[in-house]
Order: sequence, then C-alpha cells, then structure tokens
Amino acid sequence: MVSRVLVPMDDSEHAEEALEYALDAYPDADVSVLHVVGASSPMMGEATALALADDVESAAGERAEPVFERAHEVATTRDREIDTIVGIGHPARNILDRAGEYDTVVVGAHGADWTRAARRFLVGNVAETVSRRAPVPVVIVR
Repeated sequence: MVSRVLVPMDDSEHAEEALEYALDAYPDADVSVLHVVGASSPMMGEATALALADDVESAAGERAEPVFERAHEVATTRDREIDTIVGIGHPARNILDRAGEYDTVVVGAHGADWTRAARRFLVGNVAETVSRRAPVPVVIVR
C-alpha cells in the first residue's frame, strides 16, 4: 500500500499533471510536493540572484510560492491537502536524496510519444535520472 508520495513540481503543465495523477491514483496517501530552486551555476540567471540573497532559504521559499499556490489549487479541487518542501540545488539530486522517505515518486515527463527510438529524448533529463536511480518505484506521467 502506498501511504507517502513525493511529487517534484516545477511550473510546467507536465508537473501539474503528475500532481493530479498522484492525488487521483493514491487517494489515501499523504502527498508532498517538492519544488527545487537552482543553486549557482555557470549559466547564471535566477540562481545567481538566489546566491546573492541575504537569506537564501527565504529567497528560495519566495521563488517556490507560485508553484505551491498552483499545487494547493489542484489539491483543493480534489478536496485533498498536500505538504510542500523547498529544495535548493540540482533537482534530480534533491529528489533522489528524499525519495527513500516515500513509497513512490510521481514525476512529469515531456513529450507524448513513447516510441523506442525517441524515448530518451522525450523523457526529461530529471525524470530519466530519477527513474533510473530512485530507491522506490517511480511513476512518470505523460
């Protein structure tokens, strides 16, 4: 029986569909939504602003808030409650570090076609990494 589900979520439609699936497929499970805010990288962008913040954890929480607001809206339409977790750093690493605390991970994927030749290109890099390395079952929602 699945009693705890981790749903990594960004602001994509695929992530929202993963949350909807988790809430519907596991009606009795506690669902936690994880949003990972990037750490500093050579690509700069939002991660640089986060790294320069006086309080990194508060800044990460502020950046996660729009994603969590949407997640709560989705849960409310199903008369469910969710927990939220903010991670900082690499998304796949954050998911994998927490996965062992859950019975399953439900993650969204990109693309709509599952042909063998295209499979690797259609599954997002994070979803693929998590599905290969997680210590618990992983459901990839398309």
